[in-house]
Formats: sequence, structure tokens, C-alpha cells
Amino acid sequence: MHEGCDDFFCGQEDKLHDECGVVGIFLGKGAPGAAGGGEQTASAAAGKGEAYSTADFNAATQAYYALFSLQHRGQDSAGIAVSDGSALSMHKAMGTVAEAFKAEHLASLTGHIACGHVRYATAGSTSLENAQPMVMNSRLGGIAVAHNGQLVNYEQLREMLEETGSTFASSSDTEVIVKLIAKSYKKGLERALTDTIQMIKGSFALVVMTEKCLIGARDPNGIRPLCLGKLDGGWILASESCAIDSVNGTYVRDIQPGEIVIINEDGVLSFEFGEHTSKRTCIFEYVYFARPDSIIDGIPVTEARLRMGACLARESAVPADVVVGVPDSGLGAAQGYAQEAGIPNASGIVKNKYIGRTFIAPTQRERENLVFVKLNAVRSVVRGKRVVVIDDSIVRGTTSKRLVQILRRAGAKEVHFRISSPPVKFPCYFGINTPTRGELISSQHSAEEICKEIGADSLAFISAEGMMEACRACNPDQYGFCKGCFSGEYPMSVPGELNGKRL
Repeated sequence: MHEGCDDFFCGQEDKLHDECGVVGIFLGKGAPGAAGGGEQTASAAAGKGEAYSTADFNAATQAYYALFSLQHRGQDSAGIAVSDGSALSMHKAMGTVAEAFKAEHLASLTGHIACGHVRYATAGSTSLENAQPMVMNSRLGGIAVAHNGQLVNYEQLREMLEETGSTFASSSDTEVIVKLIAKSYKKGLERALTDTIQMIKGSFALVVMTEKCLIGARDPNGIRPLCLGKLDGGWILASESCAIDSVNGTYVRDIQPGEIVIINEDGVLSFEFGEHTSKRTCIFEYVYFARPDSIIDGIPVTEARLRMGACLARESAVPADVVVGVPDSGLGAAQGYAQEAGIPNASGIVKNKYIGRTFIAPTQRERENLVFVKLNAVRSVVRGKRVVVIDDSIVRGTTSKRLVQILRRAGAKEVHFRISSPPVKFPCYFGINTPTRGELISSQHSAEEICKEIGADSLAFISAEGMMEACRACNPDQYGFCKGCFSGEYPMSVPGELNGKRL
């Protein structure tokens, strides 16, 4: 059984968390990305660029900047592995990117290819052994893997590998992926990747690095995001397009579900593995996880959140004087609600940005009360007014309850909660850290009961169809979403729950 995250912040923040962010960098003089080259299919790849010079390019620094822009996807650990064309080297440490890397670390990571990762633990405990990328060296060569997602058949695969002599240094499912690739490496990289990907089940956006190339792969349902961009002199793979922007790159496209791309001196070689399945992008990327300036599967995140807010106003409008969003992910939906309802939108809740993962509180009650430290109301905005509060989700309900108390203490006349996602009733098995079903307040209580519990004057959630339509309106071609945490219907079979704990 995988151990859940043991960081105190899980219980304190009362939010769902994505597992991680991944990035890959390939740099080289005269590489197709620098000289007008483009993507090629594996069969059409031809022509080599000029020889690269590691003295002229530093892939680790580019990966470092890109990971900074993905910091919201994980703060438990950070790591970068690099290749200089003949050998791999790596540095990883606990904490944020700024905590994990100093100037001397980046200076020591010389090479033209890099593979980077920021982690929020869902599969495996919070420890350096589980930090990524994970690197394995063998007589056939080195390999580094960064993984966003979660395997539902991790236990079976690990048991199979152990029976054939493999030993494990971590409790992370990513180590299973590394060992499966290494096990088939003698068949060639392309075959090893294809064999591995056809064995693993669940969600995955992978960045894989060898001495000579960079590889990206996305699971057949496309649950977790991965995109491709051009750099001046190379290419970048990243969980979100904002990471491409952070290194002055140009967004090219999303990696398609069931696609593998191999980036080397020939350019970007693309091929598909397995059978075609329906795209099922995690809809919580648009609700909460992704940065507002990102584009995922052709859907601008900010536009999706604006439309969700507007839908909320149409579905559950209430007479009010001001609309306020809960920072940060509730702000876009609040703006959309206010525009649709014709009610002023104001910054009525302030977030303390300096409360971080190392802010320790010893008891559960103190952890819950840290909401008072993290969030506060602007009295001049809410005093004597009917306030509509827009948040992205309600998980356990503790944050919402404290927010109502904060707003009433600041003089709010009425507090109406509106949520830009449907009730979260089921756990996620695909890379989101969710509580057990028994801990999800919406799985046990109706909206009316939750409203009474948090002390609001009214409470309403967006409908599932309204949420999906808001996303479809941004990109009609993107019609499939994973919404298992709302409906209990998943894109594939899942292990379920045992004794109240997620497998």
C-alpha cells in the first residue's frame, strides 16, 4: 500500500493537491528548434544539426527557471538531472526549488539535456528517497525519469520486479517505471519505452532522459498534462505552457494522449503506442491546479475559470453587494460571476504569501486555525454588505468554515458561498492527493447540511455539465474530461478503498 503524504500542510490547507510538475530541456547548436527545423514523424526524420557545445548552453539553468514556474504543482522536493552526452549527473533535495538549489549546484550540472521535477507526495511518503528525477545507470547506459501522475497497478508491477531480482530504494511508483525501462533497454530505447508504457496503468506524463536524447510520453487517456515548446537552440517539454514562457520559449502543442516524442539531433520524432482511447484530461487542472496563464489541451485556464464563474451566476445567483474570490484560484471565477451577475468584484480576502510548508503547527486544531493566519478579510470591502464568496472547491469544509467566521468578524452582513466545481465525493487515483471518501464532506452531507456546518447564509456548487461546458466553450475540440472525483466514474478500473484508506 502506498503511504499518503505525511506533511502537516496536507491537513492544514484543506485543498486537493496535484502530485508534481515535470520539465525536460534539449539544447544544441544548430538544433532544429534554433534553425527553423520542425517536428518529424519517426519515419520522416532526417538531417542532423551542427554539433552542440556544452560550454555554450546550460540545460540545468533553463530547467531551474522552468521548475520555478511549476512550483505550484509541488513543494515537497525538487530535482534536476543532466546529460553532457556521455554521462548523467543529478542534484535533488527536499523543499522548494529555491531551497533545493544554490548557485554551486547549478554550476556543477553541466550538459545540454536536462530532466527536472517538483513533487507533492501522493504515492510514497515525503522523503529524499522518493524525490525525483530517479536515475539508474547500467552497462547499457543511464536513464533519468520524472513522472507526474499515479499508477493504479504499482503494487503488482513492483511485486513482479522483486520476484525477478529487482530491489527498491523508495516507495515511489516512479522507481517501477525506471526499472521497467531499464529491464527492456537492451531491446532499444523505442521498444523499451513502448513495452513499459503498455505495462503501466493509470495516469502519467513522463519526461525521460538518456545520455543522447529526451523523451516525453503521455498516458492513453491524457489525464495529466504535458506540452512541447521551442527554445532558441532547442526544445522543452513541460507540464504547463507557463514553464515554456518562463524560459522565453514558444508553445508548439500539447503531447497527445498515447503519444511518445523523442527529441534528439534529428528534431522531434513522434509515434503512438497502444490503442486509441478517449481523451480524459483532469478537469481540476482548469478548476484549480494549473496556473492562470497556462493553456492546457487548447483551453486557456483563465478563460475557463471566467466561464465557470459566469455559469455559477446563471445557475445560482443571489442578491448581493460585492463578489470576492478566495486567493488565488477563486479569483478568475469570481470575476466571471461578477460580470455575469452585474455585481461589483473586489479584493475582499487577502492571502498571506509567506506562510509556507515549514510553518509548523503541532495539533490538528491549530492546523485548522492557521486559516486565520493565511487568510484575512478587508473590512472596508465587506463591512455591512451582502458578500458572495467564490472558491474553487470544498474538500473537508474546515477552510470554508473559517472563512465565514473571518468575513462575519469583518462585518459582512451576509455570506453566500459559491463553488466553481461540483461536490467532491470520491477519491482520485490518478495523481491528486485527496482524502479518503469518509473525509470528503460532500460524500457524507448535502449542500444544505454543509451550508449549515460552515455557517454560510447560502451555498451552491456549479453543476457538472455547467463546469464541462465552460471548458468546452474555450475549445470545442476538447470534449473529454476525467471527473471521477465528482461522479465516481473513472476512465479505467481503480483499486478502490480498503479499510478507509486509498490503495
